Amino acid sequence: MTEISVRAGGAAGDGIASVGEVLSRSFSRLGLHVFGLNAYQSVIRGGHVWFQARAGREAVHSQGDRVDILYALNRETVDVHAAFLRKAACVVFDPEKFSVSPDDLPAGVVPVAVPTLELARKYTTQSILQNAAGLGATAFLAGIPLATLQKVLADSFGRKTGDVVDWNLGAAADGYAYAQSHASANDRAVGPAGPAKLLLAGNSAIALGAAAAGVKFLSQYPMTPASSIMHWMAAHSHTLGVVVKQAEDELAAINMAIGASYTGVRSMTATSGGGFALMVEALGMAGMTEVPLVVVESQRSGPSTGLPTKTEQGDLNMMLGAGQGEFPRAILAPSDALEAFQLTIKAFELAEAWQTPILVASDLHLSESFMTIDREAISFDVDIPSLFQVEPNGHDFKRYAYTDSGVSARSLPGQPGLQYVAGSDEHDEKGHLLSDVRAGIPVWVAERNRMMEKRMRKLEGLRAALDAPAIEGPADADLTLIAWGSTIGAARDALGLLASQGHAVNLLAVRSVYPIRPEAFVGPLGRAKRTLLIEANFSGQFGRLLRAETGIHLPDRLLKYDGEPFYPAEIAGRAVEVLSHGG
Repeated sequence: MTEISVRAGGAAGDGIASVGEVLSRSFSRLGLHVFGLNAYQSVIRGGHVWFQARAGREAVHSQGDRVDILYALNRETVDVHAAFLRKAACVVFDPEKFSVSPDDLPAGVVPVAVPTLELARKYTTQSILQNAAGLGATAFLAGIPLATLQKVLADSFGRKTGDVVDWNLGAAADGYAYAQSHASANDRAVGPAGPAKLLLAGNSAIALGAAAAGVKFLSQYPMTPASSIMHWMAAHSHTLGVVVKQAEDELAAINMAIGASYTGVRSMTATSGGGFALMVEALGMAGMTEVPLVVVESQRSGPSTGLPTKTEQGDLNMMLGAGQGEFPRAILAPSDALEAFQLTIKAFELAEAWQTPILVASDLHLSESFMTIDREAISFDVDIPSLFQVEPNGHDFKRYAYTDSGVSARSLPGQPGLQYVAGSDEHDEKGHLLSDVRAGIPVWVAERNRMMEKRMRKLEGLRAALDAPAIEGPADADLTLIAWGSTIGAARDALGLLASQGHAVNLLAVRSVYPIRPEAFVGPLGRAKRTLLIEANFSGQFGRLLRAETGIHLPDRLLKYDGEPFYPAEIAGRAVEVLSHGG
């Protein structure tokens, strides 16, 4: 077979995320493409959590729709996920904890009882090794060689040695052997496919992209789902020479980043919607003072605290309008780990070149899912030019000089002969403040107009520098899907489902959300026979933006706001409705 999906479920505290990561890493070392979805709650113990690792010989862009192997640590997992099991799927469980009969499962699904606790007690009286035994059994059913699993387990302990490491390896081998003698490998087991691939969570890819772009300062207040950007950067800070500061709150975090960038250091901050709401005043200061700044906004369900561990694309309107008044910005929305790496680099390049804030719009689904990347696709050959004026010109230095592009020469603070005022009030070319004494006097009214227009001219440069949306799939399609950010992955997988059903459908994948390049949308959407907008929010926020900027109305929509990611089958189902019934 070409792909397999393994899901593990239990309660918070059962180690489900670790099980899922080990399975994902094992698949990636077999050269398979992997997508790993971590579904968790904000509780330390209890509740219900699960992880799905989908692996294939061909690229997989989402968690998929169905499950081939379910590793259940409690009865609730069987009850919740039985409906997702494919025919001939397997359910791995410990009969000492609960029972599962064929009558509890869809037709054709096979229960596989594995005494994980009994195998674990061979090494220790504690149940801590249960998952190692369960992983061994699951790995056999999934076609993962025992040696691969044990190498991943050993690597997860780092430099640790001793009984705990040996016990885990032994319990995994015992679970593997038990399954080998009591069950058959799943019919969809894939097996090795080639050289190992890189496996990265979206946030790790963002952090890696920032490092490649030359970031030297990260200030952040931890907020799910952006927190692991800071975790990754802190873990690698000494190697990379990056100063990582956990701020006391989001206001401090963004102001620290602005201050560092003002002194010439490539800087960033990262947060979620609630934290970004606190950052908007300072974001406007970066726009007024023309300080480069990269902000990662990893969206989650709102409003307010909303669903803190669930995904959404509901913050686009806020990102578009964040900050009082108007100032130029760009919004980039990666769809997968590779684009998270690449577009973070681009965000730094745009911020420096156009001296303005650039937002990277992620979401929980992208930030915390695991995805494989071909090693050769990652490049650290990033040009980091010096964009500062070095020749002094005394009191004639005009930091905010009027230019056709809107970009003025920049100097480092305190450079002899290149000093200037950088205030948050409106100012003239040298930075001298206009408000409040000069406001209302005709000559300074005109100066305000010129300075505002100067800043906003950067939008034209940003617009030209952004990547146009790309059409994927048949050129002469009967339906065009439109998606941005992480929803692109499920939409891309839906194309394959639709093609297998005989439908000609393509996808307009939007990664540069703002500023809009009208001609980049008018052409492909003008040729489209029908369209279907796909967004993870209630009001179709990108659809509204597109209509405002281009006049293009997308009447048929699939909008999702329950906190769950899109699944390929639901996109394909809605697409068939549009094709069959006209909306």
